[in-house]
Amino acid sequence: MNANNLCPLTCRITNELERKEFSTGIFINPDYWNASKQKAHPSNKGNNQVNTQLSLIKQEINQAFLFLQVQDKEFSVDDIYSQFKGENVKLDKSIKQMFQLHITKQEKLIGISTTKVSVAKFHQTLAHTLSFIKKKYNSSDYLLKDMTMAFITEFEFYLKTEKKFMQNTIYKTLQRFRQIIKQSVALDFLPKDPFLLYKGKKPKKEIVFLSKDELKNLEQHQFASERLQQVADMFIFCCYTGLAYTEMATLKESNIQTGFDDNKWLYIKRQKTKKSYEVPLLTRASDILDKYKNEDHLLPVVSNQRFNSYLKEIAEIVGIDKILTHHIARKTFASTILLFNNVPMEIVSELLGHSEIGITQQHYAKIVKEKVSEEMSKLNFLLK
Repeated sequence: MNANNLCPLTCRITNELERKEFSTGIFINPDYWNASKQKAHPSNKGNNQVNTQLSLIKQEINQAFLFLQVQDKEFSVDDIYSQFKGENVKLDKSIKQMFQLHITKQEKLIGISTTKVSVAKFHQTLAHTLSFIKKKYNSSDYLLKDMTMAFITEFEFYLKTEKKFMQNTIYKTLQRFRQIIKQSVALDFLPKDPFLLYKGKKPKKEIVFLSKDELKNLEQHQFASERLQQVADMFIFCCYTGLAYTEMATLKESNIQTGFDDNKWLYIKRQKTKKSYEVPLLTRASDILDKYKNEDHLLPVVSNQRFNSYLKEIAEIVGIDKILTHHIARKTFASTILLFNNVPMEIVSELLGHSEIGITQQHYAKIVKEKVSEEMSKLNFLLK
């Protein structure tokens, strides 16, 4: 209450689970306010005037909402308020707002064209961006109209020096941030792309996989522990099929079908890419399925965390001087099983589910060079 024993009336706009509150500038005796009806009562000259003012405010907010809706562009609850106040919506869009617009949209696409993990990464990127803005500009947000390439380079420097991120994490973070900026340009919230002259350093990841000897040693070793033997067999199974952990863990009888060549094939829809994954079931993989097959599961059930933890023990026991993770099985399938056995690159690309053969060549170029060297050595011996 103020000095006149009147309380202020506040308006709240809610849109897409976002809220914006603001003062209406109207004051009222709390005894005259009906909370359930959101109106002043009883009917008298003063209360009727308050209700008329509130009705006009509501009408103007609805008009602002409809105006933004017909623009066929993404907008937030702050944009509705800005439009209601008669302010320029486009120029006042901020980085946080654009992230929230993108995340809200992506959350609705979970299970359709994206995953919870992918959306969670944008939440992480938003958190890193806001912590940089707080550190650099002592602000909780940053307007898109002020965005320059300097912001990007300073953000990159912050991720290196303050966050101590590895180059790959920095690259992925800026990659997601760049998506937000591109959308801002596409929606006319930003006049030009500040990333145009930016040249980010893409990290070169070394492909880690098991050699023929390492894979052979793993296959021949008999583990005293049943749990380690199960994990080793499942890892070997993936070395011969290229399955990711999720596909391996959810493998069903229906995923194994007889193909056009009368051989058994794996037919799976990859959770990561939502693309069909079809690969012939090699004998070694088929033998492992026969070993564990039961009514409920084709393979033993082990959590991803435990699986990778047991792999560390397995590597130490067998004498493999590499940090084993489930993903290495997929790399081993591509390199040791396919490429080193003269399977053409285009077929490897198809089996791995890569969208372009260039992705496969980029990742496995070193392996191809080693194979070329091996074949040229054989040729050199024949020509002597």
